Amino acid sequence: MKYVLIVSHGMLAPGLHDAVKMLAGEDKPEVRSTSLKNGMGADEYADNFRQLTEDIGPDDEVILFADIVGGSPLSFAANVIAEKGLLGNTLMIGGMNLPLVLTTVLMKDTMELEDIKEDILSEAAEALKVFEVAVDEGADDDI
Repeated sequence: MKYVLIVSHGMLAPGLHDAVKMLAGEDKPEVRSTSLKNGMGADEYADNFRQLTEDIGPDDEVILFADIVGGSPLSFAANVIAEKGLLGNTLMIGGMNLPLVLTTVLMKDTMELEDIKEDILSEAAEALKVFEVAVDEGADDDI
């Protein structure tokens, strides 16, 4: 099975997970999240991540999203993934956004990890756009 794991500082990961469930459906037990909360120690966070991954085995694949490359949530999660011997089965991406995670959740079962990596990174970059509204000086400010 392919698992999508979401980690972050603060409540970003649970919030993003909630938005994904709203858009992709609630019944996705392979999509999971945890976060490094303010004041939480590294050991407690690592234990939370271990519990999140306790049923993931060597035949499974993991797509791990984090808020910041090099941040503590991703670093500690990577250590746990390594402890479990899953580094070779894991794709780790930092700098997550909703289009990136949602696209992954929706297409993860139809593609190999390497193909997923290429597709989701280009789609996530394409999703970043400036939202502009034409301003007519004489009109109301309603959009």
